[in-house]
Amino acid sequence: MTKLIASIAAAALLAGGLAAPAAAQSRGDQKSAREEMKAGRTMSSSEIERRIVPRMKGDYLGFEYDGVASVYRLKFIRDGRVTWVDVDARTARVLRVSK
Repeated sequence: MTKLIASIAAAALLAGGLAAPAAAQSRGDQKSAREEMKAGRTMSSSEIERRIVPRMKGDYLGFEYDGVASVYRLKFIRDGRVTWVDVDARTARVLRVSK
């Protein structure tokens, strides 16, 4: 039971620590993603999420957008481990899964 509580606490700290920088930079990233989507160059974040989230295991925590590379980076957590999924914003093709 102690191991379980420690694992949950570690996961919460890890998720919280990784989420803070993403939240800080996400305002500009979201604006960039919105502009690209309105111009018809990329898919919306909701379309990317609709296509990718059901295919992944774990809890979905959110995304970041890299306007230079036109890549969404989706964040998942499962069993206390964070997984990043890089997705091409134009095609919704999974480019990389990082653990």
